[in-house]
Parts: sequence; structure tokens; C-alpha cells
Amino acid sequence: MRKVNIGIIGCGNISSIYLENLTRTFANTQVIAVSDFSEERMAAAAETYNIPNQWTAEQILSSEEVELVVNLTTPGDHYRICRLALESGKHVYVEKPLSLSPSEGQQLVELAREKGLLLGGAPDTFLGAGLQTCRKLIDDGYIGQPVAATAFMLGHGHESWHPNPAFYYQAGGGPMFDMGPYYLTALVSLLGPVQTVAGMTSKSFEQRTITSQPHFGKKIDVEIPTHVAGTLRFHSGAVATMITSFDVWSSTLPPIEIYGTQGTLRVPDPNTFGGPIELRPAGASEFKEIPLVHQYAENSRGIGVSDMADCIVNGGVPRANGELAQHVLEIMHAFHTSSDKGVYAELQSSCEQPRPLKTGLVKGYLD
Repeated sequence: MRKVNIGIIGCGNISSIYLENLTRTFANTQVIAVSDFSEERMAAAAETYNIPNQWTAEQILSSEEVELVVNLTTPGDHYRICRLALESGKHVYVEKPLSLSPSEGQQLVELAREKGLLLGGAPDTFLGAGLQTCRKLIDDGYIGQPVAATAFMLGHGHESWHPNPAFYYQAGGGPMFDMGPYYLTALVSLLGPVQTVAGMTSKSFEQRTITSQPHFGKKIDVEIPTHVAGTLRFHSGAVATMITSFDVWSSTLPPIEIYGTQGTLRVPDPNTFGGPIELRPAGASEFKEIPLVHQYAENSRGIGVSDMADCIVNGGVPRANGELAQHVLEIMHAFHTSSDKGVYAELQSSCEQPRPLKTGLVKGYLD
């Protein structure tokens, strides 16, 4: 099996699991260079994962050896790095979100198409065993025709545990842009693309106090809505209710439930790759846990990169592709736009429902 040469730009917190899986799990990926503005972080990543080259971002982008750039920079740099990579003739996979604005995201989609390159982005958790098992249950008719869904991500923000939480309360942050990609990508993978969004937003606290180290006691100005609620109408006709919040101390609401004409499916946390999954068919007296029938129940971030690498070699459209990432980005903005303008937000983008993975895969392979 041919390995695709990868250059990773950004060696922050999320990079370790990508490096772990792209160097030690997936059979078709090979990381040949890492880059970070912190020489210490870059050196640590190279040593830990036996990466031969510590390069600047410019060196990765200009290298003839690098085929695929994995962009793990902070969201404010996503558009710039992705655009430079595409202009340099590289395929690109980027951490969520695709960009900060739908217009920038659409530019990247069009640039990739124009240059005949692959563009994709996180999250790829929908390719894990949990959500893939749910997809199979729906496709096989276990709940009949999906007619509705709920999705809830309720918590009290990052200032109590994250070492540098200020970003989450600035433009590009907030509960929808932080966690919304996981929930929305899961919903699109299970129900297909979204047509219309109606949203309402609020901000409960003007300031937050950091209680984690190393910035304990520092005040953060809250610049964005921290409670986002609304409804989505899918092209299939299904209607979903969604709430993401940093203003809730505790909740017992499930992450995602899908309601069909013949039953209800409880979907696992879409920020994970495993279960549990519970099914209650029409007429049943209780929910029953369903075993996972797919591979990749552990933290498999980077599976979307491996899928893209397979498409680079063998052709095809990656499951975690740019059109999907752009559609999710526009949906997130649509909640805020609908709230700000007091109108329904009609989606301009769409995407194909991602192809499901096969059952019976061997770890490290996607086919």
C-alpha cells in the first residue's frame, strides 16, 4: 500500500492524537514534516513521533515531497494556510472549522475544485464506530423514516479547565463554533443536508473568570453569544431541534436522538468515536443497547485524513470533504444570522450525504 506524504502545520494540543494515528495507526499515511511557531513544541512532536523534518510552514508548502497538508493551526489561520496550500498544489485537510466565514470557506471549496485538489476538514468523528453503527441502523430501516431529531451540548464553558480559554469567548468561538461542528456533522451524516435554519442566541455573562492555570483569576470579556438555540429543516423533510450553550451548569439531556416512523435511536456523544447506542422500536417498552458493528471505537482522529489519502491514491471523494465542512460552517453561521435578523436563514450550500464505511474493517485500513 502506498503511503501518502503528509506535512503537519501546527503542533498544539490537538496535534498529538493526529500524529499518533497518522504515524502509528493508519497504513496509508506518512508524516514527513511538522511545523510550529514554537520550536520547542515542534521539536517535541518530531522526537515523540519520529518525524524526520522540522520545517517552517513555507518549507512544507514549497516541498515537492509533501502531497497533503494537515492544517492544525488556530481557526483564525485556517483560511490563510489552506489557501496557500491549495495554491501550492497541495491537498488539504484542516481542523474545524473550515474557515471563520462561509464566504471564505466557499472560496476554498472553489479553489480546490479549480485546481483539481482534495479539500477536507474535521470533525471526522462521524466515521467512528458509534456514528457509523447508527448510520447502518437508520439505513437498514430500524427506526423507519427519520422525521425529527434533537441535539444538545450544554455546559458551562472552558475557563475552569482550559489553559488558555479566552479564544472561546471571542469571534469564531462560542458553543456553536466550538462544539457545533461535531453535532451538525453527525446530523448531516445521518440525515443528509440542511435546507433552512431558525435560530435565537443570547449571552448570559459579560465577563468570565479563569479558574484554571496558568491564568487563574484573569477576567475574560465575552464578545459572542454563549447560548445558541434553534431548529433545522433537512432536505429530507426531517426537523431537528438543537441547543449549544456555555451558560448551563448541568443537564441530563441526551447528546443526539433521532426519531423515526418506527422507533427512536439514541446516538452517542458526537465528539467521541464509540458508543453507547440505544434503540427503542415502536411498541417496545424500553431502550436496549446496540453493540457496535464498525471499527474505530477508540479516539481515531485522523481517520478523515487517511480516507483522503486513499482518495489521493485511488480516486474518489473523501467522506470528510470540503463541501461537507463548508455546509456545516454555513449552518453554524445561519443560527446567528437568523437570530440577528429575526428571519429564517435559507442555506446556500449543500453537500452529498457522506458514504458509510464498510463493516468488518481491519484497524489501520478503510477498505
